[in-house]
Amino acid sequence: MTRVFSGVKPTGNLTLGNYLGAMRRWAAVDQRQADALFCVVDLHALTVEHDPARVRRLSRQAASLLLATGLDPELCTVFVQSHVDEHARLSYLLECVATDGEMRRMIQYREKAARERERGGSVRLSLLTYPVLMAADILAYGTDEVPVGDDQAQHVELARDLAVRFNRRYGYTFVVPRATHPTVATRVMNLQDPASKMGKSEDVGPGIVYLLDEPDVVRKKVLRAVTDSGREVVYDREARPGLANLLEILAACTGGNPSELSGVYESYGALKKDTAEAVVEVLRPVQERHKALCADPGYVEEVLRDGAERARAMARPTVDAAYRAIGLLPAAADIEMTAQG
Repeated sequence: MTRVFSGVKPTGNLTLGNYLGAMRRWAAVDQRQADALFCVVDLHALTVEHDPARVRRLSRQAASLLLATGLDPELCTVFVQSHVDEHARLSYLLECVATDGEMRRMIQYREKAARERERGGSVRLSLLTYPVLMAADILAYGTDEVPVGDDQAQHVELARDLAVRFNRRYGYTFVVPRATHPTVATRVMNLQDPASKMGKSEDVGPGIVYLLDEPDVVRKKVLRAVTDSGREVVYDREARPGLANLLEILAACTGGNPSELSGVYESYGALKKDTAEAVVEVLRPVQERHKALCADPGYVEEVLRDGAERARAMARPTVDAAYRAIGLLPAAADIEMTAQG
């Protein structure tokens, strides 16, 4: 089967954008059609200033929400990145293959570093190198496909480049992955700023619908969404981004088509009302399952423990092979186990 890897970073509360853009497809499609791994990439949350207790809380919440959105441990592997040492082991080897120039060309690093410089601060070295860790996340599992949004495509290209370079220099070791781009609601935009993605790293914001927002909070946020000048409801992503965002959200929630839906409405108010109710109904089963999982924390811990064991068993042969290929001396215990095998 095709192997798929994807993950969520516990730097903020997961949003409607995370769900419609990725998580719902993971549950409905990827886990059923592929050998799929889904990971809470908690090591990535350490690249910026953070509160340790908050990272732990958000990591547990993200794991629970992955299950609440429909991931089935019988069909896929759900685990936490830091529970599998092979991620960090492989990351250093890939740092020895990557170049400084490649890292500094990463768009997200350049943007975040520029913002910090404007504030008179500096960024952590891990922010520069974390795309290599992301490459390790992917390559350790022999991943064929990585479902990502446009903003992460550059990182998958880096993983491809590093895999090819390593294979050429040290012998074939890694599968060269490819990015896949879901076509429906790949980027849900901020309801108050439709030029910006609905990101989870922001702590608060009236333009961000979180997966665990109460129904009345969801309705209030959608009803207050920014629209555009003019009175006609038309679907035009370039000229009418606010309306287009609402139409795309409604289409993603109902299985409709944004262009066709635009012809149904004569007013912004009616569109907002229907969109709000559609979002509430889409989130309702997720919130109900999450509530049940929170009442049974032992189950979630068991899923993560079993998932880490399976992930470790999948990653270790590839990472061990990479250590041998690059020239590192095997540990005596590894030599003994190989001889016994």
